[in-house]
Amino acid sequence: MDAATVEHNGRTTAYRIRDAGGDGPTVLCVHGSGGSHAVWRGQFRLASDYPVAAIDLSGHGESEDVDAEAGYEALSAYVDDVVAVAEATGASVLVGNSLGGAVVLTLALERDLELDALVLAGTGAKLSVLNDLLNWLDEDFERAVSFLHGEDKLFHGDDERLVEASKAAMHDAGQAVTERDYRSCHTFDVRDEVSDIDVPTLALVGEYDRLTPPSYHEYFVEEMPDCEMAVIEDTAHLAMLERPAAFNAALKSFLDRRV
Repeated sequence: MDAATVEHNGRTTAYRIRDAGGDGPTVLCVHGSGGSHAVWRGQFRLASDYPVAAIDLSGHGESEDVDAEAGYEALSAYVDDVVAVAEATGASVLVGNSLGGAVVLTLALERDLELDALVLAGTGAKLSVLNDLLNWLDEDFERAVSFLHGEDKLFHGDDERLVEASKAAMHDAGQAVTERDYRSCHTFDVRDEVSDIDVPTLALVGEYDRLTPPSYHEYFVEEMPDCEMAVIEDTAHLAMLERPAAFNAALKSFLDRRV
């Protein structure tokens, strides 16, 4: 796995990429709120079939931050990040989790990037956030972090290593960036537009995900012209971390058939 950066829009965006000889299209993975490329570490195992890249959105991981208000302005800046990395890597398959799904959907609707497929993993066409959580993100960050790591939110199981690593990543992103992420999710709503996206799409969800439940993904299947759905058993919102082998199997099956 190689570290790389790309310059665009006056800032530097970092990403990781691994190509182990895969002859399929490059897959670019986009993390969710308060995350980084590290959430996709298990997906680099696919690189013998499909080169895999994972981005740090602005203000996350090793990427420079952007001066953007929460909401559409921040979301558009994140889209700029993804376009820049996609162009640098030749990626034509986008995988987005949660906020990353909102970024991917916005890109597919508003930009001219040539796409072979989308994977919407633990996300929704509308991403309302509990008012209590928004308040905690502003006033009591530790309570917000604790809430998000409660039962069947980010994780279904009780793997303490995963939980502690996830909490550390959220603290690394910091309160301001994480709050911006969740407030940007809260304003996101493309329910009236997703039917315009006609590239092959996989809606992929953890069985017990309470943040973006299976019904959110069923909506994609109902509204998008070329969308199928898969459920990863015994996982919640971060299925790619809890059960990477099962997540990768579902992703590879879809890509092998559709791109």
